[in-house]
Amino acid sequence: MHIYEILIQPVITEKSTTLQERGKYVFKVHPKAGKVQIKEAVEKNFNVTVEGVNITKIHGKRKRYGPRAKKKPDIKKAVVTLKSGESIQIVEGI
Repeated sequence: MHIYEILIQPVITEKSTTLQERGKYVFKVHPKAGKVQIKEAVEKNFNVTVEGVNITKIHGKRKRYGPRAKKKPDIKKAVVTLKSGESIQIVEGI
């Protein structure tokens, strides 16, 4: 897996923006990525020092549309803690 395939997109929610004030950033990551790979990807893409990575898997919900049953895709998220004093500019102009 290439380093640029690991980070899919940043997660921008009310909770994740509150975490950014404490130096924690949330990313949607590749389902097979590990903590070490995520740490290397963030450090190389954003030129910051990562202190810790926490990973969570979110299982997709099952929905029924009449007789058909569908399942939303599973998601893997990573909460990356940066060294104090460092930050990432996720959205331009903010």
